Amino acid sequence: MNDQSKDKTSRVTLHDVASAAGVSKSTVSRMLDERLPSSQSTRAVRVRQIANDLGYVRDVSAASLRRGKTGMIGVIVPRLTDTVMAMLYESLTRAAVRAGLFTIVAATEDDPDAVRHSADILLRRGADGLILATARTNDVVTRELAEKGVPYVLTLRTDEHSPASVGDDKLGGYLATRYLIDLGHRRIGLISGPDYASSAIGRRQGYLQAMQEAGLEVDDKWIVGSSFSIDAGVDATDKLMSLKNRPTAIFSVNDNTAIGALSKLAELGLRVPDDISLIGYNDVPVVSHLPVPLTSVRVPFDQIASGALELLSMKMTDVEFPVRLATPTLIPRRSTKRWSQD
Repeated sequence: MNDQSKDKTSRVTLHDVASAAGVSKSTVSRMLDERLPSSQSTRAVRVRQIANDLGYVRDVSAASLRRGKTGMIGVIVPRLTDTVMAMLYESLTRAAVRAGLFTIVAATEDDPDAVRHSADILLRRGADGLILATARTNDVVTRELAEKGVPYVLTLRTDEHSPASVGDDKLGGYLATRYLIDLGHRRIGLISGPDYASSAIGRRQGYLQAMQEAGLEVDDKWIVGSSFSIDAGVDATDKLMSLKNRPTAIFSVNDNTAIGALSKLAELGLRVPDDISLIGYNDVPVVSHLPVPLTSVRVPFDQIASGALELLSMKMTDVEFPVRLATPTLIPRRSTKRWSQD
């Protein structure tokens, strides 16, 4: 079969498969459509084998456009066990219902290959567009989506080239750190999150800006990288508290790591806020009900969700990408207090 020697760098089309199989393009399209019951007829099996041999890859974005609008929006998150992601998805669902749409979610454990696979599956199942909360700085997966013409928007995190609806993380980091400075703290530790997440990067930038404005030097050892998990907060706090010149306050860039910090501080026999103040980020519901209610930076998830859906409905240009910023709010509680010793 001469067509099977086709240059593998060229995209194999439905026409190529149809020519090789001796059937019409519409027949090939129907037999390769995963949404339809899979026929086991000899001809169908032969067509699928020829498509596989030729290296045919279905253009999911073009197929979606041919099918027209389904009203379904695919949402891709790292994990739904993370309260922040669950809150975001609930906000997206409410916003979608108001717009006459519905959402379906895929969790990827923050793995780029799983994000790519989930995006492909959601589009194959008829999603009109995607909302991703999994973006990394210089994200390759989102560039691939853009090249394919897939409608998508980022949320909570952004990259360097995509439309996004996010919180103003730099402002939030600044508000948290400025509050601790105003309470008299001068040695402020930062549990800074992962380097690949723009949300963590922005909050760290806000921390540094507030410290610089106050004329405070930052010991590099006061900044400890982490994931967004509770266990990461435990480990980071252990490192901070082992320092000779340890901080009198900690700003943790999400509530999970702050909860881990609370646990470790209690294990070490340190009282919050008498011995050390602590601030988290996102203001998930549980933090106001902890034995020591946690001061946190509240993120307006409903506003972020509405912004994401609005951006998804817009026609984007290749020249610039819009980013919607939602303003966070500091919520003081009992985990912080004025520091009079130094």
